[in-house]
Amino acid sequence: MILVTGAAGVTGRAVIRALASRGAAARGLVSQERSREAVLAAGAAEAVVGDLRDPASVRAALRGAAAAHHICPNMSEAEIAIGANVIAAAQAGGVARLVYHSVIAPQIEAMPHHWDKLRVEAQLIESGLAYTILQPAVYMQNLCFQRREIVAHGEYPQPFSADARLALVDVDDVAEAAARVLTEPGWEHGTFELASGDALNRHEMCAILTEVLGRPVRPVTLALADWRRATESRLGKPATDRLAAMFAYYDRHGLAAGNPRALTALLGRSPARFRDFVRRQLA
Repeated sequence: MILVTGAAGVTGRAVIRALASRGAAARGLVSQERSREAVLAAGAAEAVVGDLRDPASVRAALRGAAAAHHICPNMSEAEIAIGANVIAAAQAGGVARLVYHSVIAPQIEAMPHHWDKLRVEAQLIESGLAYTILQPAVYMQNLCFQRREIVAHGEYPQPFSADARLALVDVDDVAEAAARVLTEPGWEHGTFELASGDALNRHEMCAILTEVLGRPVRPVTLALADWRRATESRLGKPATDRLAAMFAYYDRHGLAAGNPRALTALLGRSPARFRDFVRRQLA
């Protein structure tokens, strides 16, 4: 049995699907009862409700698991404490392999969620566990949050410069790589960047969207303050602050980090490119 934390999210469900395609039994850990059905529908053998902040809850979820893939809730202020809970529970439970879902370029202090993941990586390296760290680039799937604006209005809005260049990756490739390191020997004590080889700005993304959709799509840059007002009531102030710090960093520097060679080796093929993703998702 392989435990997947954060199982109800985009990454968690993708990892469960990838494990199921390999015939591996997955147990999904979710925070709410209402999420269990979606996790089971993704192919999990089991779905359990628990709190990653509660050490006893994490130990119970790991009971009988041979391996675990830890995905912390996105933008969580408790990332470091949750990571410590998962590592301690894996040590106590004799878990043979722990895979951690980190982020590309975690050493960037200006983005607090990156910096926190670096701290968890350090805990993991010091833990004595057989670990693997995966560092995915920006998900191509983030485009889907603006699907309505893109398809209906021909606009791709974001609260940072359209000139900012971002390294991209398809979450399905990330999940396939995760399933491989969870089920095959030889990937222990490795840290792997997961990037497609595409590092595009929004002008370039919109040119591809225009080509594939057959109608114009243009980038729109939202004022960060306006975005914050619209977002904080939905996500809360802590998560909004972390996202705002990320967008401010993108505005200044972009995030064109990451090399595709590690992901190519993990997949045994070339990763999906942004044009492939758009064709599959929007065309």
